[in-house]
Amino acid sequence: MRKSRLFFSLVILLLLIAITVFFLFPILLAIMNSFKTQGEMFKSVIEWPKTLHWDNYKYVLTEAHLPRSLYNTFVITFLSIVGIVVCSALAGYKLSRTPGKLSSAIFFLFLASMLIPFYSIMFSLIQISTKLHIDGSIYRLPLVYIGLGVNFAVFLYHGFVKSVPRELEESAQMDGCGQLQTFVRIIFPLLIPITMTIVILDILWVWNDFMLPLIMITNYKSYTLVLLASTFFSQYSNEWSYILSILILASLPVILIYLIFQRYIVKGIADGAVKG
Repeated sequence: MRKSRLFFSLVILLLLIAITVFFLFPILLAIMNSFKTQGEMFKSVIEWPKTLHWDNYKYVLTEAHLPRSLYNTFVITFLSIVGIVVCSALAGYKLSRTPGKLSSAIFFLFLASMLIPFYSIMFSLIQISTKLHIDGSIYRLPLVYIGLGVNFAVFLYHGFVKSVPRELEESAQMDGCGQLQTFVRIIFPLLIPITMTIVILDILWVWNDFMLPLIMITNYKSYTLVLLASTFFSQYSNEWSYILSILILASLPVILIYLIFQRYIVKGIADGAVKG
């Protein structure tokens, strides 16, 4: 029995190692080839670079204006996340604490909007954004992200708020706190686990999004990191050495954030869904 368990554990370990290598191998290839010239890359993709060509990173940092695109991406992501958290936390709390047919109907609309594919509303979104003059600016684009991202966040907050005892709110109201003060001082600090989950998931979404900036941003100075990488694709050739360099630099902040806060993702989603 002990030998069979040991054998089974060994098989599971080898399987996990194989899966890890399978997912990490493309990342390793991207890092290796980002230090190659275009000729070396076409000669052999899997061969380790003989010399590290830092000129690829130097070019994208200086000539391609990567710091400016990094700033644009950070601004869009930051404003979007703040807007999603504020709007969805308030909406989820109010809907959860206000039972009735109207609240149920509104919450159902939030859930139903999660089932609508983005591509089915893409052209209507472009027309509405153009008429409202919210396209083409990194400071107005977050409004679109907020509208698209609050539905899932409201679903998570709505379920998580139900786990917060009502007695805390009643005690705060007896001490003279209004409903908004009660939410800010008592309720929202208790929502930190689900808030961290929403923040991490939406950072990964907004930071790496390509389609929405592509259809909304037309000014090169407002390009995000992903859009900047797409400019090195052309009809006749692709500058893969520069593309990979940009993608590696663009992914570092997101990977760092994910590694630090990844434990909140599974816990937050499970708490928000199950308790709902």
